Amino acid sequence: MNSVYLAMGIHNHQPVGNFDFVLEEAYQKSYLPFFELLEKHPNIRLAMHYSGILLEWIEKHHPDYVQRLKRRVQSGQIEMMTGGYYEPILSVIPENDCYGQIQKLSEFVKQKTADKPIGLWCAERIWEPQLAGRLAKAGVKYSILDDTHFKCAGLRDEQLYGYFVTEELGAPLSLFPISAKLRYTIPFQDPQVTIDYCRQVAETGNNLLLVFADDGEKFGVWPNTYDHVFTNGWLESFFRALEANSDWLHLIHFRNALEQLPPHGRVYLPTASYMEMMQWTLPAAGFQEYEEFENRLKSEGLWEKYGIYVRGGIWRSFFAKYPESNHMHKKMIRVSRKLTQTKLTNKDRWSAQNHLWAGQCNCPYWHGIFGGLYLPHLRHANFGELILAEQIIDRCIHLKDKWVQAEITDFDSDGYNEIIIESDTINAYFSPLGGRLIELDDRIRAHNYLNLLNRREEGYHRKLRKLGQSEPSQKQVTSIHDIVTAKENGLDRYLIFDPYRRGGWIDHFLGAGSTIETFSSGHYSESGDFIENPYEHTLESEKSNVILGFSRNGSVNIKNRQFPVRIEKQFIFTPGASVIKVDYQITNLSDELLSLRFAIENAFAFHAGDDPKRFYQINQRLPENPLLNSIARENDATQLSITDQYMNMAISLKWNAPAGIWRFPIETVSMSESGFERVYQGSVVLCHWQFELAPGKMEKLELVEQIENSSRI
Repeated sequence: MNSVYLAMGIHNHQPVGNFDFVLEEAYQKSYLPFFELLEKHPNIRLAMHYSGILLEWIEKHHPDYVQRLKRRVQSGQIEMMTGGYYEPILSVIPENDCYGQIQKLSEFVKQKTADKPIGLWCAERIWEPQLAGRLAKAGVKYSILDDTHFKCAGLRDEQLYGYFVTEELGAPLSLFPISAKLRYTIPFQDPQVTIDYCRQVAETGNNLLLVFADDGEKFGVWPNTYDHVFTNGWLESFFRALEANSDWLHLIHFRNALEQLPPHGRVYLPTASYMEMMQWTLPAAGFQEYEEFENRLKSEGLWEKYGIYVRGGIWRSFFAKYPESNHMHKKMIRVSRKLTQTKLTNKDRWSAQNHLWAGQCNCPYWHGIFGGLYLPHLRHANFGELILAEQIIDRCIHLKDKWVQAEITDFDSDGYNEIIIESDTINAYFSPLGGRLIELDDRIRAHNYLNLLNRREEGYHRKLRKLGQSEPSQKQVTSIHDIVTAKENGLDRYLIFDPYRRGGWIDHFLGAGSTIETFSSGHYSESGDFIENPYEHTLESEKSNVILGFSRNGSVNIKNRQFPVRIEKQFIFTPGASVIKVDYQITNLSDELLSLRFAIENAFAFHAGDDPKRFYQINQRLPENPLLNSIARENDATQLSITDQYMNMAISLKWNAPAGIWRFPIETVSMSESGFERVYQGSVVLCHWQFELAPGKMEKLELVEQIENSSRI
């Protein structure tokens, strides 16, 4: 019988900022039991990739595991792979950071296991052609990608039983295609199905190579897999099946395949990832149309032959789909550029660099079946790392302890110049669209108070509407891509979508009949045209202060008539103070008396909405329901604060004229690997005033936003 080679790889990763108990559970349910079985079967050869974040955590909490790993490497059973230390998408981070992250993980792996890795795991198998040159320059000899990538280049299944060579400007890199068939048989089908498939391939030729590589978490962490893989013995049976067929099915390391087998030829792959990822990048309507077309091809028996030509978008499309992802990415680019341009001591550079690299962890930059971008603690972790890196850099730039500066730049590449105010205590990023605040960093606590995610339509929401309510938990073992269930009943009633991007200092004129219920659901009547239209801005210095002014001549609709109204607002920043003083002037430019209901919206991002140690105070008192996920209205308020006792921080708003307050949570409904779930993203506070303005007259408001220690509130 013909021989066939099988190269296997396991990728293990946990994001920056993930909870310790989550990592511990993954360790106990996947990483440890998988490794223990591997030790019992020394003839099972495979490659292992651990992100630096995870391997560092394992060494700290379970150092014996790393020692055992080293012994398996030295015995020749395990081949170690490298990658970006903090698991970034390598093609969307600056080139120097790409090299640095790979070098850091390669050195860490060599130090801990005595193996110098020559293969690299591409995070989420995101491939862009220029990566070939980057990886080759970093000393990488091979990488592993989905067979989808190769099929997008026109190759067929029967041509993919081996590896290929690509290049960039003459720098070569070998690429192994992961079998989609094996990704779905392992571990979800009986081990014999995998053996039978390998036998079918062996019948087509001699010394062919098959590749399986996938997430280690599918062995125990994915829903219902622990019992299937370990308790019920799937992995044990799989290893035994491989051993029983070792006379013709030869396990081989990737590095040995490069030495023993010739390449199948040259290949140039397009920008791609796995099929599901490319669908997830699409807008909601495109997502659904893709799904409909896929189902149609399957129903007509055409998917097997033509499905590869049905492609979604590219990974970078997440920056267009989610402005919040783009904002975090451009913040990362800004910090990286600042680091490159600043002279630092070796110690400071290394520290800033590691915080920057941690902020490049890919998980909160995108969303698919995994929560990713929808998980606030992951976004907060990335932002926190970027702010910490910036703190180190700025300490080396500014000679004074107290300072404030301003910059005008198209920060987020949207075609409009943003205004960035930075000081020793806070960062404030403003967009001219609405004259709104889009980032507010507490530099002392490394927290972005505007790091929240809008409620938006997702392509998979129609599945939730069909589901209606949660079903009994699925007990069968299936891929997470096929799970459709909900974590609570009636989630579909939370499918509320925000009509504009939430932020700070957003100006509203509320129409007749607007209530907290209609406003929080996005179905209220907006009379003004100020929210998303551009404001003019001015920037000046007064003594040591920086003063940013916004103004716009707009209109307000009253009883189907348009009346001209002007808004002017001024933000004053002082060195050494975590305070923003805000002055408003609303002027009636019409020749009639106007009755206006003016409102200012501010959003705040905190970690949990139902925690009693995170709460509101109104006029320095606890309201009836102080929790951040509460929905409430208040009257005659002159002060509001939100306190987080865990982080010893609080943010407060004060104003000179008693106002009504509406407050409500932003709760998204997203898909996760275990089903649909509701996630608290932050809270919105709307202060509103009713006043009459005679022709040419103005209303003045004075407000203060302040960040303090929680003990001072």
